[in-house]
Order: sequence, then C-alpha cells, then structure tokens
Amino acid sequence: MGLGLYIHIPFCRSKCAYCDFYSLAGREERMDEYQRALAAHLEAAAPAADPFGVDTVYFGGGTPSYFGADRLTRLLERISECYHLRGDAEITLEANPDSADPAGLKMLRESGFNRLSLGMQSADDRQLADLGRPHTTEQTERAVAAARAAGFENVSLDIIYGLPGQDRDGWQATLEKAVSLGPQHISAYGLTVEENTPLARRVAEGEILPDDDAQADLYLQAVRFLEQRGYGQYEISNFARPGFESRHNLKYWTLEPYLGFGPGAHSDFGGRRFSWDRDLDGYIRGTRNGSPPAGENAAVSQAGRAGEYLMLGLRTAGGISGELFEKEYGGDFAPVREKMTEFQERGWARTRDGNWRLTPEGFLLSNQLIGQVLDAAGTEIFPPEPAGGENDSGRNG
Repeated sequence: MGLGLYIHIPFCRSKCAYCDFYSLAGREERMDEYQRALAAHLEAAAPAADPFGVDTVYFGGGTPSYFGADRLTRLLERISECYHLRGDAEITLEANPDSADPAGLKMLRESGFNRLSLGMQSADDRQLADLGRPHTTEQTERAVAAARAAGFENVSLDIIYGLPGQDRDGWQATLEKAVSLGPQHISAYGLTVEENTPLARRVAEGEILPDDDAQADLYLQAVRFLEQRGYGQYEISNFARPGFESRHNLKYWTLEPYLGFGPGAHSDFGGRRFSWDRDLDGYIRGTRNGSPPAGENAAVSQAGRAGEYLMLGLRTAGGISGELFEKEYGGDFAPVREKMTEFQERGWARTRDGNWRLTPEGFLLSNQLIGQVLDAAGTEIFPPEPAGGENDSGRNG
C-alpha cells in the first residue's frame, strides 16, 4: 500500500465568496518563510514514512499555482530527497486559470508534476465575477492550452452547479464548455453555503439560490451528460475517463494512509487521524521550533474504521462489500444488507457481484442514507476530514 502526501498552500490572490477553506489573500510576504517551514516539516516527518513508497502527492489550497513554480519545484525536490517517491507517482497541482502561466507550467512539468487540477467553476463570466473568481472563461481556455503545451496529459476541471441565477441551460453551457476542453477528469460540485463567508451573508440578506429540487435536477443532468461523453462517475462529485480517476483522492475514500502538511491539513497515518491548526504564522513559528501547532489527534478504533469504511465506500461507485466488512472489521453486515435492500426497492441503491452502491438518485440523499446505514450497523465514527483537493467542498481557492 502506498502513502499519499498532501501539501497545503494557503495563499490566494483573492478570497472567493463561497470559500471556507483555510486560505489567505494579501499574505504574499510570508511565502518564502512558509516554503522553508514546509520543507523543514517534510524532512522531520520523513523517518516515520520510511517503510512506505509515496505514490501520490497533492498540492492543494488555497491556490498553489499562485505560490510560484520555483517554490513548488523546490518542495517537490525536498520530497524526492526525503521520501521514497515512486517513479509512477501521481503528482497533482491545483491551479487557478489566471495564475497558470506557460513558463511556470513548463517548469512544473519538467520537475515532475504530472496532473493539473484547474478551477474553471463556470463558463459564464458574470457568474465568475459574482463568485469573486479572479479569472475568465477565456483564461481557462488559455490555461488548458498552456498545460497541454507544457506536456500535461492529465488535466482535471472543477465546475459548480447551484450558482445564483443558474438554470439548466446555463449549467449545460458550462458542461459543454468543460468537455470541449478535453480534460481527463471533471469534478462537479454543488454550491454549499458555508458559515461566515460572503455568500452566507448575501443569502442572509435575501439572495436566492436554486432550491434543493433544482440542484438535484442539475446534478442528474451532469451525471447523464458526462457519462454520455465518456466520463464515468466514480464518486459522488467526480467523473473521469477510464484510468484517470484521482489516485490521491481515492486514498481518502478507501482508507489508505496519507500525511498532510501545512495549516489546516489533515492526516490518517499509523492508526490515528490528526491535523494542524489553521494558523499560518503559528505553523511557521512552530515548525521552526520543531513542533507545529496541532489540532485534532485521536486514535481510530476498530468500530470507527468500520464506520468510515461504510461512510466513505458509499460515496464511491465501487460501494461496499459485506464480505470485506465482516472479514476486515468484524462487523455484522446483515443489518446493512437489509437497509441497502430497502434502498434498492426505492431506486437509491443497487448490488452487483456482492457489492452494494448508491445510484445517482441515492447519491443525492447520501448524507441521509449513509446515516441510516451507520445506525443500522451500530458503528462509531471519527469524522474523517479529507486533507484537501477534490472532496465534496474542495474547489481550488
């Protein structure tokens, strides 16, 4: 089993209206110190990872491309020096189209980055401006062309449905534009209103968003359209051409180990889940002193792992296996099977080769349905927090 590394880059040119990730605008003066802090933390953590080969590295944010190709290249060099980085490792960089310049992309590709995740979000420039996005659709087109010219053969696009004023025709235009750019992977996220964001304040003041039924229609529209265009759905929000599923993010959903670096980053390693405080200055200072400020840190029980297996497995097209659940986690799958059979009768689940999975209609109700499955199984849960990237609320910057 390989190890994944997640590197959090919290810097942004500007803060988007919907974003509650740990990201900071106007802190560019700390970039060099932060690069050195990350390098030191990576080196300090390396001995514990010595038994593993690192097969995925993911630079998320924030806006990693805004950090600069030179700093990113030096961090990847430090990883190569300190860890057993496999030759076929998937090395991903999140980028915004406005900061994905041709020269920087060429440097990154030559240094070993081989997957680029671009935050397209919409094909409507008015919507992009309304969200506070610092780019246009034309810049997305140029960024994809520059990535191809630099040698990136694995490009992902993020897009969002449920935006203010968005209807089926507008969403269809975004879907068609995304596919026309020829990415290998597409993440389609439903807009969520997070507390203490500008969007939350706007909604509180009366701005109207598409309701739950409208969002459901847009979601199913995306599932149908993308599958017709050759993008198989492998997780609630993620679609890929065969062989281009995000290997790093699959680690989160299949309970493989990963280590996160940077403020707000999470890890699942050595039977524990732990995180680092969302504090840039504290992280730099703490790393200099040998101990970054820690957030959550807890061992995960066998029952907790069983619950995570059910919860995360039901997010994916692979689903869950009764045989594996009982063999690996010592649980009784009979109550889960009974609940999944009930869902199947309502069109929310299906079974194949002994595995149970949710249908697209079931994915729409995933929080509710997964909760019922966990109750039926009687499992505990240590709430897993993906380290970053293309998770349910992960949208480049």
